[in-house]
Amino acid sequence: MSKEQLVVGSKVKDFIKEEELRTDGDLLEALSEKVEVMLKSAMKRCKENGRSTVRPCDL
Repeated sequence: MSKEQLVVGSKVKDFIKEEELRTDGDLLEALSEKVEVMLKSAMKRCKENGRSTVRPCDL
């Protein structure tokens, strides 16, 4: 993985395990990439609205 991981792997794995499922080795990287895209979009929206605080509504 070349980029920084943005999700807590153990928490994700525990969350999935609660449903008696397993986590694929590539899931955490893919999830982190999705989170990065969502956050970049939220930051862009925040800036476009003249704010410096990213809010849940930006998601």
